[in-house]
Amino acid sequence: MQIEFIMLAAVILLALVNIMWAGNARTKQYGLEWNMGPRDESLPPLNPLPARLLRAQANLYETLPLFIGALLGAAALGHLGWKTEVGSVLFFGGRLIYLPLYAAGIPKLRTLIWLVAMIGLLLTLWALAFG
Repeated sequence: MQIEFIMLAAVILLALVNIMWAGNARTKQYGLEWNMGPRDESLPPLNPLPARLLRAQANLYETLPLFIGALLGAAALGHLGWKTEVGSVLFFGGRLIYLPLYAAGIPKLRTLIWLVAMIGLLLTLWALAFG
């Protein structure tokens, strides 16, 4: 299997980890009955950790479809190569480091790591657009 698709599977697995971590943190705050219920009631604001985990999840969901589209498009056009290899590793690696940094509330370094992931996305998009 090509490294790009290993990284794609890894970032999707990371998204599932983020979902489970955020869900667990919310359940710890609001309780198991809330988790298994309809979640219709008004609740107090989330504590910092579950709130950060939800924001990290939303942030990943903003860029993950773009990465998937760029990678699959590049593959369909036969444009896989160094740009998609490096791009996919940077995207996954950046997102992997970003999640615990965001959870820990580390602001500036988190933003720099986010930029690494964005460079990976842009490299992959470059491969899609220009080969």
